[in-house]
Amino acid sequence: MLEVIALHAADAEAAQAGGADRLELTVDMAADGLTPPVRVLREVLGVTDLPVRVMLRDAPGFAPGDPDRLRRDAAALRGAGASEFVLGFLDGRRHVDVAACEAVLAELAGCAWTFHRALDHSVDPEGAWDVVAGLGCDTVLAAGSPRGVADGLPVLERLARRDGARLLVGGGLKAEHVAPLKAAGVTAFHVGGAVRPGGWDAPLSADAVRAWANLV
Repeated sequence: MLEVIALHAADAEAAQAGGADRLELTVDMAADGLTPPVRVLREVLGVTDLPVRVMLRDAPGFAPGDPDRLRRDAAALRGAGASEFVLGFLDGRRHVDVAACEAVLAELAGCAWTFHRALDHSVDPEGAWDVVAGLGCDTVLAAGSPRGVADGLPVLERLARRDGARLLVGGGLKAEHVAPLKAAGVTAFHVGGAVRPGGWDAPLSADAVRAWANLV
């Protein structure tokens, strides 16, 4: 499974043309991805029939900026057609902020969701796995290290054997990482910058997506 980051409708069209299996919809990659406006979601849903997982994150870092606003955003996005989401929060000690996650999840009953790379930044990513899975996510996005997949490969190999959720690998993922990850049991991959040869301000490349789809 290949998930591709989309920032707007043109990205969604290119990702689908290249053979992506799912989109992660977010905006403002200078902040590593924040909640998209309802307008952007509607535009994306209007041009693709791929599953779209919508980011719920209102501030850089992994602490919730305003849980009440996040809940309002979640409700508004659901009302506009979103049925899958991406979220995850840490507290000041870098443990999973279960209360903040549950507050937002109260608006997402019945929705599939991914716990994002907050796991990599927690004090103990492997120890946090069961906590995260216990929140009800079906997917965990991780690189195995805050520094990215290259540094996190040993952790990812262990996480791939864990139960409770599917491991989605992303964060500095390179083509040469795919074979050893697949050998370890990883079946889901996440790319963003890797399919934008010109950077985040340039168009997403359908050809690059196609190369990744063939690789995974």
